[in-house]
Amino acid sequence: MLNSLLSIQDLSFLSLDIIHLDNFNELLLRFALNISIVTVIVRLLYYPVARRKDYLFSFFLISVLVFLLCFLLESVKLQIGFAFGLFAIFGIIRYRTLSIPIKEMTYLFILIGISVINALANKKISWAELVFTNLTLVFLVYGLERLWLLKHESSKQITFEKVDMIQPQKREELMKELETRTGLKINRIDVGRIDYLRDTAKLIIYYYEDDNRINLADERDNAYAGNGDDDD
Repeated sequence: MLNSLLSIQDLSFLSLDIIHLDNFNELLLRFALNISIVTVIVRLLYYPVARRKDYLFSFFLISVLVFLLCFLLESVKLQIGFAFGLFAIFGIIRYRTLSIPIKEMTYLFILIGISVINALANKKISWAELVFTNLTLVFLVYGLERLWLLKHESSKQITFEKVDMIQPQKREELMKELETRTGLKINRIDVGRIDYLRDTAKLIIYYYEDDNRINLADERDNAYAGNGDDDD
């Protein structure tokens, strides 16, 4: 068995060796570590809060691509500075046509950074240091997302037709109007573009998801209680 593996390592096809057993084993081990950390950050920490499948898709694929590029190009002694520049340009080009929120951009760079670290860590870095670095980032993301930032503030952009209500002195009346229409407990409102020709304004409403989950649950309980009274 060992002799057969050694003989396979000596074979090549189209100027490429069939396999470098040591390098391949290292690739599998590092990839397993990287994809495990990425899964924890993206699937277990980011997605339950954001619920954005489009970013979930992008984060996974970009992380895997960056890892594989770094690992394979490291074999040809690619300069790390050039690698970071390459992936930064890649990220900018990918999201030029989309206004990506700052939080999602932060997650993107975290995942790129983790992938680069896991792929390019050399022999001067021990596995203990590598694992410690990965777990530190995971705990930081968990602490900021779940412990320190207890409430997640979401936003929606809406088109509002009553331009006269966006005046500062009518802010409370505007908030009550929007809460009635949307069914959300609104935390704050930002006024965007105002179109006086169409008598409309672009508003961004901010609300805490946790508070609105409680409100919806209370409404369902009241509805069930009301149905029970009718049956009696």
